[in-house]
Amino acid sequence: MTTTTVWKGGLLFESTQPEAGKVLMDGHVKEGISPKALLLAGLAGCSSVDVVEILQKMRVEFKGLVVTAEADQTDELPRVFKDIVLTFQVETKTENEEKVKKAIDLSMEKYCGVAAMLRKNSAITSILKITGDQQ
Repeated sequence: MTTTTVWKGGLLFESTQPEAGKVLMDGHVKEGISPKALLLAGLAGCSSVDVVEILQKMRVEFKGLVVTAEADQTDELPRVFKDIVLTFQVETKTENEEKVKKAIDLSMEKYCGVAAMLRKNSAITSILKITGDQQ
């Protein structure tokens, strides 16, 4: 895997993954996402991919998935994440709750490489919210 990051002026940077796309990072958080927020987004994205694939293999029907990632940081420099909470909001039937929990656990414990890397320094907790019965 390769990315290229180009300084665009000020604290604005553009990162590219060949043949995949671009993302703007901004130390001032005006024109792009902050680098640390991008790391949290990577964790949420990595786990989301896993959860969707696992639920599809389990044949669990769902209409929506939203993952919110929040992190506390240390006070001393370098300010690193100490606690990360992922909240998974899944729109599905309440009867699927245990299967969704299993999918999240499998992602966090076995499949998500970003979680495995971050867990070496930060506690990661996941919360599930079933947002409503799917019709």
